[in-house]
Amino acid sequence: MSLVDSYLYRMTFRSLLLLIASILAVGCNDDDGTFQPLDRNEPDDVVGLSYVQAPEDRGLATIYSALTSALRANANISIVAEIDHQANAQAINEQLDSTRVVLFGNPRLGTPLMQINPQAGLDLPQKMLVYRPGDDEVIVAYNTPTYLANRHGVGSAATLQTIEDALRNLAGTTGMGDVEDAEDNDVALNEGVIGQTDKGTVDSVYMRLRAALFNNPDITIVAELDHQANAASVGLDLPPIRLIVFGNPALGTPLLQDEQIIGIDLPQKMLVYASGDRDVTVAYNDPFYLAERHGVDRDIPESATIRDALAQLTEIALGR
Repeated sequence: MSLVDSYLYRMTFRSLLLLIASILAVGCNDDDGTFQPLDRNEPDDVVGLSYVQAPEDRGLATIYSALTSALRANANISIVAEIDHQANAQAINEQLDSTRVVLFGNPRLGTPLMQINPQAGLDLPQKMLVYRPGDDEVIVAYNTPTYLANRHGVGSAATLQTIEDALRNLAGTTGMGDVEDAEDNDVALNEGVIGQTDKGTVDSVYMRLRAALFNNPDITIVAELDHQANAASVGLDLPPIRLIVFGNPALGTPLLQDEQIIGIDLPQKMLVYASGDRDVTVAYNDPFYLAERHGVDRDIPESATIRDALAQLTEIALGR
């Protein structure tokens, strides 16, 4: 796919890709080159999170297998992607305790949220994180529908309660425990969402974004979703909305080493959606917000590195 020439007055596409590659290739050892033990990792103070602390005799592999089996057994649900953060860390010679996340969706439930605000597609499909912090019990965690509703202004969606009931039942059954809700579930409208709007079409902007990611050897595209097509598959209407999920373990691992619970918001995601007759918006989660939400040390430089890279990718996508 070719890129819009208007951006090249500042920098050639090739040189810009090299810049992003260098940004995304930052190492993830601590200053002394050693792995720092996980020290906090309790999810009770994470805004908008619900979780189950599984019994001591329940292993992570058993719980995760039960979770994915339950998802596959439901004909209305599709597993979009599975990410093993520990394996990704090991691939770059780093250590991380067991941390896995599964992305899954049901268009009949998610589409009504995006019909109110397409930006809600940034937090769809649903995710569940299963992790073991050190030698502690396994935790099964998910973002509450209330968090999603407040963040994107979709509290009037008729399917929210159904989503809440389904997630609570899934986490409680697979984790074999009571669901605990974080003390603070307040999030402001658009909090932690960065968006840029410009003229264009969803297809052209998305393909420029995808090309930039695909041509970067340090990045892996994990999943691509066409929310409009998924809605149509169940007889519902949406404007063009597309999501791409991608990651670079060299950047994500240091954040996970500090707080495993941030795995619920990794890998990175970027949403492209129609926001007018000839306008298109690119939206993504602010890495600084994610770090604050999960209590990640602000001195870890990777958050700023990721933020700069996402801003550069947005410029490419919008052809600036």
